Amino acid sequence: MFNLKTQQAKAKLFRDLHYNGKLLVLPNIWEPLGAALIENLGFPAIATASASIAFTNGYDDGENISFNDLIKLLEKITAAVDIPVTADIESGYAENNAALKENISRLIDIGIAGINFEDSRHDNNSMTSIEDQCEKISVIKNTAIKKGTDLFINARTDVFIKLINLSEEEKLSEAIRRGKAYKDAGADGFYPIILKNKEQIGQLVKEVSLPVNILLFPGIPDFESLEKIGVARLSLGPGFLKTAVNAMKNIAEKLLHYEGMAEVNENPVTSDYLKNLIPRS
Repeated sequence: MFNLKTQQAKAKLFRDLHYNGKLLVLPNIWEPLGAALIENLGFPAIATASASIAFTNGYDDGENISFNDLIKLLEKITAAVDIPVTADIESGYAENNAALKENISRLIDIGIAGINFEDSRHDNNSMTSIEDQCEKISVIKNTAIKKGTDLFINARTDVFIKLINLSEEEKLSEAIRRGKAYKDAGADGFYPIILKNKEQIGQLVKEVSLPVNILLFPGIPDFESLEKIGVARLSLGPGFLKTAVNAMKNIAEKLLHYEGMAEVNENPVTSDYLKNLIPRS
């Protein structure tokens, strides 16, 4: 149930986590138990990953799960924890800005404190123009203001994925151009997904002047270096799901050959441990 004071407090806390000088590490989850685990371990916020949610529900990534189903799952996740939740909503699941406004309103109503919002188009695998993306960001910002809360808009750019014909220098220039425009439109953070070069990350952090989110991806600088150059946030994307599935795969392969009994029986994660993660009714 929507509670304005709670919503405002969570939104403020989530925003503050990007400005305390520490690298905010978010192991993106896909269901309520994982959210409860992350909170129990002491993480200050929860983030979802669209790919992880899609894969674990039998879909490919790219807004193939319905928005209604996504809302139901996100509502369960927000109910499972007391800390802020930021949701990966891809391009917003909206064919127009009126639908986008409605979707953002629904997200706020279930307690979402932040969103990832990307500039890819899933209908034709292209990128949204800067002008159109800025208009969408403005719609999101104004909707949140009217709802009385400060939803954190983490504006993701897919420049480094989509614009494969550009040089690395041209990609960086375009990413910075988009980052500055998105900031002016109301974005609160900037997410240049798969950017990994240390010098380029540092330049982007300096020029865009927004909290920058980096994906934990092969070739990125280490934790200390990221924090030193001013990166505010590090996301795992589907990396956390891949880690979990790899553990399951390793055990399953042993069981297939009548091995692995000890690993299952000696697992320190007990049923009681899992029960204790379940939120109070």
